[in-house]
Amino acid sequence: MKLKYFPDTDTLLVNFNDRRVVETRDLNENVLIELDENGLVVSMTIEHAKQQTDVSEFSYQLAETG
Repeated sequence: MKLKYFPDTDTLLVNFNDRRVVETRDLNENVLIELDENGLVVSMTIEHAKQQTDVSEFSYQLAETG
């Protein structure tokens, strides 16, 4: 997974994988998701990211299984 923030446009791009995007859907006026040929999420684009998220802080935790 890769996160990229564009401060000049206040846009956050979250790439979950490198599959080919075949469809883009609007979740709302500020959030788009990109899907692969099987309908699985490839990436998410968040416009006005500072209003939608806490873009200044990021943490990652891998959940334990079993």
